[in-house]
Amino acid sequence: MKNKILIITFIAVVVALFFAFDLDRFLTLEYIKNSRQEFQVFYDQNPFLTVFSFFLVYVLVVGVNLPGATVLGLAGGALFGFTVGVLTISFASTIGATLACFFSRHLFRDYVQRKFGDRLEKVNRGIEEEGAFYLFTMRLIPAIPFVVINLLMGLTTIRLRTFYWVSQLGMLPGTMVYVNAGKELGKIDSLSGIVQPGLLISFALLGIFPLVVKKIVGLVKVRRNV
Repeated sequence: MKNKILIITFIAVVVALFFAFDLDRFLTLEYIKNSRQEFQVFYDQNPFLTVFSFFLVYVLVVGVNLPGATVLGLAGGALFGFTVGVLTISFASTIGATLACFFSRHLFRDYVQRKFGDRLEKVNRGIEEEGAFYLFTMRLIPAIPFVVINLLMGLTTIRLRTFYWVSQLGMLPGTMVYVNAGKELGKIDSLSGIVQPGLLISFALLGIFPLVVKKIVGLVKVRRNV
């Protein structure tokens, strides 16, 4: 009970501060695009502080399920470039996702399993039979909302350390695609930049990625059942 009170208090404080200070206005593509030069100057002068602050914000946004994670992913690519952006966002998003899973587990699992255990039977059976691969498959399919996976897995018996490393691997391809798209967006200084090959390829990847993943997952499942 004490843990639940602490978790609820923490989440309530973070959410209250987020909306009280209207922080969501900073998590828009328009704001980030207009402020990119200022951010770049600050980043050049304070690289560690910038990356660390961005990292903490991303963890909190994902951990408490606040809006803006997708925009932050694009912003990371525009501000930090591909390599630093991928490393920062990959670890921040995974830690944030693990926090969300942890919160869900301690706040809702007992109640949900007691009330809706029959509806969660398929998920529980998937975890028992396929273990880490079940979560890995879910992470690779963009059609399944990121937030839903975090909360849903918290209602299962999967170990948090397993959830962490599988999520780290499973979310990495999508992170790379989004960061690369953000990197290309950061190069646009005029409307003519919209037709740059790099940007067009990046957004083509965003569209093709789910189809490729679906095909790969299907082939893997077939091989596992042979």
